[in-house]
Amino acid sequence: FEQKKIDRILKELFLRLQLIKNVGLEYLSLNRKANTLSGGEFQRIKLTSSLGSPLVGSLYILDEPTIGLHSYNTKQLIRILKNLRDIGNTVLVVEHDADVIKSSDYIIDIGPGAGFKGGSIVFNGDIATFNKNKTSLTSKFIKKTNLPYNKEPKKTVKKLKIVGAAENNLKNLTIHIPLGIFVVVTGVSGSGKSTLVKKILFSHLAKHFGKKCNEIGKCDYIGGDLDCIDNVEIVDQKPLGVSSRSNPATYTKVYEIIRKIFSEEKKAKNLNLKPSHFSFNIEGGRCSNCLGEGVKKIEMQFMADIILECEKCKGKRFNKTVLSVLYNNKNIFEILDLTIDEAILFFKDNQSIIKKLASLNEVGLGYLKLGQQTSSLSGGEAQRLKLASFLDQSLINKKSSCLFIFDEPTTGLHYYDIEKLLSSFNKLIDVGNSVICIEHNLEVIRQGDWIIDLGPGGGEGGGNICFQGTPKKLLMIKNNKTADFIKNKIV
Repeated sequence: FEQKKIDRILKELFLRLQLIKNVGLEYLSLNRKANTLSGGEFQRIKLTSSLGSPLVGSLYILDEPTIGLHSYNTKQLIRILKNLRDIGNTVLVVEHDADVIKSSDYIIDIGPGAGFKGGSIVFNGDIATFNKNKTSLTSKFIKKTNLPYNKEPKKTVKKLKIVGAAENNLKNLTIHIPLGIFVVVTGVSGSGKSTLVKKILFSHLAKHFGKKCNEIGKCDYIGGDLDCIDNVEIVDQKPLGVSSRSNPATYTKVYEIIRKIFSEEKKAKNLNLKPSHFSFNIEGGRCSNCLGEGVKKIEMQFMADIILECEKCKGKRFNKTVLSVLYNNKNIFEILDLTIDEAILFFKDNQSIIKKLASLNEVGLGYLKLGQQTSSLSGGEAQRLKLASFLDQSLINKKSSCLFIFDEPTTGLHYYDIEKLLSSFNKLIDVGNSVICIEHNLEVIRQGDWIIDLGPGGGEGGGNICFQGTPKKLLMIKNNKTADFIKNKIV
């Protein structure tokens, strides 16, 4: 009798473990903390609980489940989603990945652009009809079957050397990181990419340059041409902050220029208004009722807080005196309500503003409003806003020797935006910087100057160097998961 009870428990245990393996997470340890999982890993873990239940007739909604997934893992995920469909459920996926889109039964494409240029249904129908659509940007990129790779990668003799990398699953690696070019670190999920680049490379360099770093990965030492870089920056998808007062205008410091312009208007001088009066952070010009927030928050003890528009300024954040000052027929609130694309046209005669806004436009953020709260931005948008800030600084300095590390910068990006992102990377490199990118997106990998592929599997099955070299040499490699998928995408 006792054995029968144990057998039943073991059967259920094996079923759940098999489900975790089916979603490609067999490399995770059972005591892994949930807050250390990536967005994609967390979604797949949640998915296993649904797969283990006998429910049918349910609607599953997944928001970019391919985040953090190699094409090999994406293939497994598609198979699981189709299984959910086949047993009688409906699966709705918000996604940019070409393989997921091509595998779907029905496509809803929203656009045609982003922000105020979007919000319309460009297409809805099956994949065969979608491929014939000529107005959709998504269709344009999905139809591309033969994509060119970087046939003329940049060359360099300068490099960093990591010796004895042994953190987590890394197998005591010694590896060279070229400088002054675009380096892509790839491999299946859990292969050790983040451990190598973030926990070891970034943490040791941060310490070298006197920056605060909480956790330093295990390696013997990092040497090579350290004197060829003067700084290291990691550009990840961490929120820019929770402050409702931070926005693209303040983050890029373009707001300082705008406030000065308003203070120099004739009416502002007559009213004795200084640049500080046009700030919603300082008393004097901001609304005294909402303190420049534009809204009032009513705290509810047992319910979610209620946010109401300020009844005094009607959400305009400033007092009537400040709002009475116009620049080209717009007040300060109306300026903050402009999108970056609109602001570029509006300030076309002011090169100081144009230069700062151009960086935002180049990374594909032209649809954001100048006054939009940074706390409302997605992880991908926050990462690109940081990139725009660094791009602006590098172009101003003309010459820079910073090592930039990007962690999956294509998250949440359409193929159209990825082209802009790659162009921004090249601009950083052209003025003397180095770029290292952890990435699974084939569009990015094929355009790398140097590829470092880790694996061959995840967890204990990973942590080895499977390949390092140019995209052309990667195509010659056999029995490599990354190479296998790239071969099917490029010419």
